[in-house]
Amino acid sequence: MNLKKAAVLLGLTAMASGVAVAQDDDHGRIPSLDHVFVIMMENHYIDQVLGQTFTPFTNSYAASANLAKNYWAVGHPSLTNYLEIVGGSNFGIQNDNSPDWHNTNCVSTLQVPVDESSAPVTCPISGSGIDAATPALDTTNEGTPTEPIHNIPVPAAKTVGVNIADQLVEHGMTWKSYQENLPPYGADKVNNSDGLVSDVTASEPGMPKLYAVKHNPFAYFANVQAGTNPALSLKQIVDFHQLFADLNSGNVPNLAFIAPDQCHDQHGRGSSEMGTGCSVDQNAIASGDAALSVLIKAIHNSPAWKQGRTAIVTVWDENDYSSLPNNVVAIVDTNYGTHGKTSNVMYNHFSLLKSLEDGFGLPHINHAADRNVKAMSDLFAAH
Repeated sequence: MNLKKAAVLLGLTAMASGVAVAQDDDHGRIPSLDHVFVIMMENHYIDQVLGQTFTPFTNSYAASANLAKNYWAVGHPSLTNYLEIVGGSNFGIQNDNSPDWHNTNCVSTLQVPVDESSAPVTCPISGSGIDAATPALDTTNEGTPTEPIHNIPVPAAKTVGVNIADQLVEHGMTWKSYQENLPPYGADKVNNSDGLVSDVTASEPGMPKLYAVKHNPFAYFANVQAGTNPALSLKQIVDFHQLFADLNSGNVPNLAFIAPDQCHDQHGRGSSEMGTGCSVDQNAIASGDAALSVLIKAIHNSPAWKQGRTAIVTVWDENDYSSLPNNVVAIVDTNYGTHGKTSNVMYNHFSLLKSLEDGFGLPHINHAADRNVKAMSDLFAAH
């Protein structure tokens, strides 16, 4: 290990702390927010995105908005990071397995540790218990690292099986998960889709897996699957046709969680999974840069951008394909206050959840309540 990586690891270790599941006293440092758009990108270390010739929009956008230069994903693989952003925990899940849809006899990983090698699907998240620890050094990413990836070490802790959607609905606010290439018949039981054909209809050999449920964290929660409350159900998970319709009308939820498909989020995989043109890493990054440009311009042109206090957070889920530190891009753009700021404060996915909760006046849940997790107040600042 070189000196730079050793210094990084020391900084990461300093952030680890015990987890509370109630509100702490670090509330109210983020201005009150009316709408937040969270755009999820995929699988690249910060220097693989910023400063590259094939990411002109992202470079320009990071400079004109606010950049968290010292922002860290929490662990691996993708699903765990998505869950940590919306729920402040991995909920004991350390794989990308699809949900065990509507299985009420399945015991949540919070309550019973699961041998992932023998569990091809993930039980719906519910109840309370202990989540899984995140190791400082991790070799479980989807690439082939020459040495372990450096993570923020987080100990296992008491966790409740809720997410920010539960909080918003409880406080009379709204949310939607916008998923590109989700089929028009909805999210229920759909693990992968090319936008029309899915594993619910008649999966065809070689079907591009553009939509992936592992990038749709809300679908893993038992109460969302059950749909007893329409405001907290799979009905709130919609495709990009609805995203652009909502942006055009200005009728957007308080929280819009936006996941481009696996070709447009810079994920990148073999052509048999994504379709021709997405398999080469540089092509995937360039495609994602272009897709991000379309999304940001559509939000900026929406009537919602001119109403109240609104923010866009563009964040990468993790660093994959390499043994570089798990330091990723996070950009905060607001229709008010500070612009052009670069922050060197160490933040992570729990910091993002804490900031969203502060902006919406919600309690802090799970690891977002850790006292050593900082809200991103300098990047959301009103002045």
